[in-house]
Amino acid sequence: MADKSLLLEVVTPDRQVVSTEVDIVVLPGVQGQFGVLVNHIPFLSALEIGEMYYRKGGQIDYIFVGGGFAEVTGEKVTVLVDSAERGKEIDIERAKRARERAEKRLAAGRTAELDWARAEAALRRSIARMKAASH
Repeated sequence: MADKSLLLEVVTPDRQVVSTEVDIVVLPGVQGQFGVLVNHIPFLSALEIGEMYYRKGGQIDYIFVGGGFAEVTGEKVTVLVDSAERGKEIDIERAKRARERAEKRLAAGRTAELDWARAEAALRRSIARMKAASH
């Protein structure tokens, strides 16, 4: 591996979404967005539902992530998430329909805490998917 690149691996329970060398990766941490360059100090972070991106040369690629963890070493970032989709793989019309369904559930008011939490999570996922697909 080149001295100035970082190995990025994004993995879900079903598949490996990305395994490539990158210049920088930016992730949606629970305490806020953070970026990682080669030789970063090692750490582990929980991730929020959101979008991540990485730059390889002059190209930036976006990925929706459904929450999970990132492990950072000086040479590698491993992203373990419940779900992930590359921006170019996302069906934006499906994400819009999911957002509309979630907004309707939330507008109906609280009927049960579990349903409310699920509707909020569905709304956050659909918005993050649309954002990742829009780049």
